[in-house]
Amino acid sequence: MKAPLNRRVQVIGYAAATALGNTFGRTWEAAVAGRAGFRRLSRCAVESRSNVVGEIPDWDPAAFGYVSRKEASLWNAGFVFLTMETCRQALADAGLEMDTATGPRTACLIGSALNGTDSFRIAMGNHTRLGPLKVSPYLLPNLCANLPAGKAGMLLGFTGPIFSPQGACASGNHAIAIGARMIRDGDCDFALVGGVETCLVPEIILGFANMLATINVGPKDRAHEDPAQASRPFSVDRKGFVLAEGAGILVLAAEEAVQAHGLAPRAEVLGIGWNSDAHHFTRPNPATVVRAMRDAIDDAALAVEDVDAVNAHGTSTPTGDGVEADCLRTVFGRRLPRIPISANKSQVGHSLGASAAIEAALAIEAMRRQVVLPTVNHRPDPGLADLDVVPNAARRYPHEIVLSNSFGFGGTNCCIVFRGM
Repeated sequence: MKAPLNRRVQVIGYAAATALGNTFGRTWEAAVAGRAGFRRLSRCAVESRSNVVGEIPDWDPAAFGYVSRKEASLWNAGFVFLTMETCRQALADAGLEMDTATGPRTACLIGSALNGTDSFRIAMGNHTRLGPLKVSPYLLPNLCANLPAGKAGMLLGFTGPIFSPQGACASGNHAIAIGARMIRDGDCDFALVGGVETCLVPEIILGFANMLATINVGPKDRAHEDPAQASRPFSVDRKGFVLAEGAGILVLAAEEAVQAHGLAPRAEVLGIGWNSDAHHFTRPNPATVVRAMRDAIDDAALAVEDVDAVNAHGTSTPTGDGVEADCLRTVFGRRLPRIPISANKSQVGHSLGASAAIEAALAIEAMRRQVVLPTVNHRPDPGLADLDVVPNAARRYPHEIVLSNSFGFGGTNCCIVFRGM
C-alpha cells in the first residue's frame, strides 16, 4: 500500500433534518432561539407514556422531484429518501458539484443504528395479513445499511466508496472519523459523512420504553402539559431521553481539494479518539470514556487547556449524564466550570445513529457564529453545580476549539475535536 498523504481534512458544508426543522437552516434558527422540537407521537399509535418524541416537521419525500409514485412504493424504508435528500442539500451547501473529476473521488459513509426497521415492519404486516407472496422483493435492499448511500450516489453522481459505519448512537461520529482518515490517507478527496435514523415505529418506541431508557411522561411530569420540556440533560429531574428521527451529513474535503475547487472551509477535523468499554451493553465505563476524550485531544496535538467548549453526548438519562459529568471532571479538572457545555439533545432529542453528526454540524456552526447553543429545559442539579451547561439560552462566546462527544450501546465511544475556521 502507498504511504498515507497526511492531508489536513476540512468541513466545507453540512445539512440536517431534525425535530426543530426539515433543513439545517431551520434547525439552527430554532436551536439558537432556545426552542425544543418535541410533541406527542403522530407517526403511529402506541400505548405508552413514552409517547413524546422528536418528529421531523413537514417532511414529505413525495414532494421531491426525484421521488415518483413507484419509487415511493418500492423504497419504503424511511432512511433511504432521508439520506438522499440530506446528501443533496449538503453538497449544495458546500458548493461542491459532482462531475467526472470529483465524483470518483467522493465517498459516502452514512451510519444508522436501526437501518430499515420500518420497512421490515411493513413486510411483516403484509405477510401476516395478505400472505407470503405479498412480502416485497425490495425488502432486503430496504434493510441494507449501505443502500441509502448507494441511492444517494445514483441521484448525485459520486462513485467513491460507500458503506455504513455501525456504532449505535456513536455512528455519526464514526462516519466522520473514518471519512477523515480516508481523506487524510488519500483514498478520496471528498466524503459525505454522518448518520440517519427513522426509528419512530411502535416496537422500537416500546422497546426503549420497556428498558426504561426513554422518558415516561406521567401526569405529574412537567412535560405532560408541555412536551417541549421532555428532554432535560444535566437537570435535576432528568428521567430519560426523547427518541427522535433525524439526519445529519457533513461534507469533508482535503485541504488541497478545497483550494483547487475554490471552496470555503468552515472547520477542520483536528483529532479523533475512539475505543470500546468492554464493560456493559448500556452502562458506560468511565475509564474508557475518559481515554476517548483524551485521545481525541492528543490526536489533535492539543492540551486540555486548548479546548474552548464541549458538545456533550448529554442524553438526559440520570446515569449517563452523571457519568459523562464525572469524566469531564477527570479530563478538564479545575478548568471545567469555565468551559461551556452544550447538550443539543435537549432541543432535537436522541436520533441514535444520526445524533452525533447533527451535533457536530451545530457545534461547527456555533463556532462560525461565535455563540454556544443552550441546554434548554434546565433545572439545576446540586450534584452538577460545577458544570456550565449554558442553561436555557444561547450565549455569545468566542471560541475556536470544540470537543464533540458521542457514546453508544455496546460500549462504543467516539470523540472528535474540531477547529473553527
